[in-house]
Amino acid sequence: MREAEHEVDDEIPPFAPEYRGLPFAGEAAGALLDAEGRIIGWTRAAEELLSLPADRACGRHIGDLLKDPDTRRVPPPDQWPEAWSGVSVVRTGTGGELRVDFLVLPLTDAGACAGASRYFVLAAPEGTAARWRQDQAFTTELFLQDRLGLAVFDLDLRLVRTNTHLLPYTGLAPDLRGRRLMDFLYAEDAASIERQLREVLRTGLPLVRAEETVRTLQEPGGGAVMTISAFRLQAPDGQVFGVTALFTDVTELRRTSERLSVLHRVTAAVGGSLSVAGTAEDLAAALVPAVGDLAVVEIAEEVFTGEEPTPGPDGSMPLRRTAVAGHRTAEPPLDHVVLARPDAPVQPADPLTSMTVALRARGSVLGRMTVHRDAGKPPYEAADLHLLHEIAGHAALALDNARRYTREHRASVGLQRSLLPPSEAENVAVTTAGVYLPADTGTGVGGDWFDVIPLSSARVALVAGDVVGHGLAATAMMGRLRTAVRTLADLDLEPDELLVHLDDLVSQLGVETDGSDESDDATGPARPRTDPIGATCLYAIYDPVSRRFVMASAGHPPPAVAAPDGTVSFVPLNPGPPLGVSGLPFEIAEVDVEPGSILALYTDGLIESRERDVDEGMAELARRLAEPGVFDTPLRRLGREIVAGRPADHLTDDITLLLARTRAVPSYDHVVWPVAADPAAVAEVRGAAARQLDDWGLAELAFTTELVLSELVTNAIRYAGGPVEVRLIRAGRLVCEVSDPSATQPRMRRALLTDEGGRGLYLVAQLTTRWGCRYTRYGKTIWAEQEIPDGADAAR
Repeated sequence: MREAEHEVDDEIPPFAPEYRGLPFAGEAAGALLDAEGRIIGWTRAAEELLSLPADRACGRHIGDLLKDPDTRRVPPPDQWPEAWSGVSVVRTGTGGELRVDFLVLPLTDAGACAGASRYFVLAAPEGTAARWRQDQAFTTELFLQDRLGLAVFDLDLRLVRTNTHLLPYTGLAPDLRGRRLMDFLYAEDAASIERQLREVLRTGLPLVRAEETVRTLQEPGGGAVMTISAFRLQAPDGQVFGVTALFTDVTELRRTSERLSVLHRVTAAVGGSLSVAGTAEDLAAALVPAVGDLAVVEIAEEVFTGEEPTPGPDGSMPLRRTAVAGHRTAEPPLDHVVLARPDAPVQPADPLTSMTVALRARGSVLGRMTVHRDAGKPPYEAADLHLLHEIAGHAALALDNARRYTREHRASVGLQRSLLPPSEAENVAVTTAGVYLPADTGTGVGGDWFDVIPLSSARVALVAGDVVGHGLAATAMMGRLRTAVRTLADLDLEPDELLVHLDDLVSQLGVETDGSDESDDATGPARPRTDPIGATCLYAIYDPVSRRFVMASAGHPPPAVAAPDGTVSFVPLNPGPPLGVSGLPFEIAEVDVEPGSILALYTDGLIESRERDVDEGMAELARRLAEPGVFDTPLRRLGREIVAGRPADHLTDDITLLLARTRAVPSYDHVVWPVAADPAAVAEVRGAAARQLDDWGLAELAFTTELVLSELVTNAIRYAGGPVEVRLIRAGRLVCEVSDPSATQPRMRRALLTDEGGRGLYLVAQLTTRWGCRYTRYGKTIWAEQEIPDGADAAR
């Protein structure tokens, strides 16, 4: 190189010490120069890079290969560096040009005082050199990272190089070179990691984010969770000489993920029950072992009855130990009650570390929960307490929902039961017992009901119905329908006609407006009701005189009849549509019933469930009614036994069962006389009635009975013509009936002093206990009842 020309090129400096970072590599071209800059050595890489054989390069001045003569000079003596580098454009042996990075290394002989006797030049294409520098910078920075553990292993999996943060532990030796993982890790942890690293060495397939628990011999504890990624190291010739592994500490990430998972599982677990005790048991079970080895849930006493708990003046309240999960040996029974401040931390008598948080919802403390961790386990951290507070918030809302449901459910059941008749009843026609079992559903009790309605002439109406839906709305609708049925029954309508009127009522209710969303001043328009209204109903009449069972159904299942001989059958009726659906007529079904038979009316909750269909349910009911000893069992106990196999916590619908044991009025306790359409026949009726009452031992009722029959028969002959029929029934009361073919409704009125008539029905009403008129298929029947005096020979 020449020492002339010291001008500095702005783009390509003659020498730049900052380029001394150019790495050596096998691909770099090399040339050895003498002190004058002539080539005295030429590498094979130089031949390939510049397409210039050694025999053509040796002996030439290096400047002949440079396009820019400014790069030929050497530094001034006063700026002599140990080495210098730069960028230059060189000419190739084929006449082309190549831009290269170069590095010049002065070589001095031993004892030389200044200057260089030879130079060694390295050169590489500019892009290749840039990649070498990037690789070097990347490797250097990678080993300086403090959030990433980096380790290089040889073929024997001994550490060759690590950065300072290989593992997030104290107590490790500062220099781990030459050591195996088992020298400072638990044997099982080291073996698991080495097994995966050997697989990388064997197959060459990289390992990506494999999770391992890492515990050191110096500080075992719970260990750290590390993700390990590894790749095989190979020389340019393909020879494998080691493996590099990256260790990332994801302990906190894993713990955070686990805490979120626990929160999700606990939230899902406590949301599946509307029972206070069930919610507490689900909560305790979900906490073990995810949060602790022992979990205790204590609930305020008022929560179990649906009330809102109120702390005492000192902040304490009675808590019932409701659920325990985990180690139970030292725990008191679940019904243990303590007086405690739910917000105060619990200090356990044993050495367990523990956490206690209050169960608070909507500003009220409902109880508390405590978790314990066994000795030897890591103590709880602040994040664990935060997690427990999050769990407590979700659990408290679930408990409050269960408390509110309990309150509403109790109110619904109380309302439901208050709207039902007494569970047991007895009259001259039947002895009855009813059973009502509400389903434990999230929407509340349903609208099932039954009723026993005394009718005229010793008859009785048996009713079973089911309103669509659940909750207070269904219960209220049930009350309205039951009242309507009783009102219509007082008119002594036939079953099919009664259901027609009831169907019309339900249809009208369906188009009523719903003012629940109206403003306080009621200025907004009323909205049509949006909730569906529908119901099924079976209305049946049993006559103990004729021993006939007459009924009609609006979408309701047929009643069962258990005869004294043990046979059980279902009445072959043709049910009409449910109430409020179509307004179609209903059909009558009639069967003769032997005295002592058991009639069973029910709702579909008894015979239908998720596990079986209607036919299977009806077959099961028939089997239960046909069991030996049924007719010797009290009806109330029999009803409970029939529904006992259907636990309330698995019911999807309420169960209503009405059992009635039939009675019959003996033939000697009722008489029938046809009466000619002649006013003279009235006297004959009075005489026959007096004689019959004398035979029954009811002579003291003769005067009133003769007067009543005279008025009723006279009116029938006068206004209806014939034929007229008179019937007397002795069944708890004395019943007088007069039937005629007219459909005209008699009306009672108060006659004036100047009126010649109009006092007949008024006298009947004053002389009897009650009276009425019912329509039949052949006309009408006017009836009147009188109480039988005490001591008289009344029918049983």
